[in-house]
Amino acid sequence: MTPDLSPIARLPRGGLPHQAVVVGDPARAAAVAELLDGAAEIAYHREYRTFTGSWKGVPVVVASHGVGAPGAVLLFQELADAGVRTFVRFGTAGAIRAGIGDGDLVIAEAAVRDDGVTQQLVPPEYPAVAAPEAVLALQRAAAEAGAPYHRGVVWTRAAFQPGLVPLPAEAYTAAGVAAIEMEASALFVTAGLRGLVAGAVLVIDGANADELVDQVATGGYDPHRDVVAEGVARGAVVTLEALRALAEEENR
Repeated sequence: MTPDLSPIARLPRGGLPHQAVVVGDPARAAAVAELLDGAAEIAYHREYRTFTGSWKGVPVVVASHGVGAPGAVLLFQELADAGVRTFVRFGTAGAIRAGIGDGDLVIAEAAVRDDGVTQQLVPPEYPAVAAPEAVLALQRAAAEAGAPYHRGVVWTRAAFQPGLVPLPAEAYTAAGVAAIEMEASALFVTAGLRGLVAGAVLVIDGANADELVDQVATGGYDPHRDVVAEGVARGAVVTLEALRALAEEENR
């Protein structure tokens, strides 16, 4: 093991920018990095692919964490150890609340902690909440970009596919939960425990909360459609603009 690199994501032990975009897909990390000035890949180990660069003069890290909260927590911790202080998760999600369309953005205000890992880190009563300044920065950036967006609570769930255990989807729908995804609550809890700023913006790629999917009408879950790609392109800019605003606020 190289002692000056972190054990999991193989990141430098220090000196990273304060602002980070975290995504699930290594290919999406590369796509976001293409928007940066001076982008350079600094690590690629397992699902963890990491770039640095700058957006309108603000140094930024872009890193992928793969699918699921347990592995994502490892990346968040190693990024924080290396100097990151502000995180925005930029991912995809399935709509739950009515009126949220494919390609729309959902800005997470908080998350249901059904992530499969934070229950082993803190008591269940501990909240998973986004930093208010991150929510507002993402909202402003989405409005300025003309991107359709929604705010609300998201459901972070460990299992992607349905199993034999009944799930409380109807209760969460009745409670107004906006969308379902797999990592936001882990980020919010990690940030809360370490005194960091964290937010999340998610592109809707279908109504994929198990029984909410109309298999006949939709042909099943398909995140590889043009409407989703267009939402991802908008969301990348919204994420970077929000990080720029948060960096400016940090430096005041």
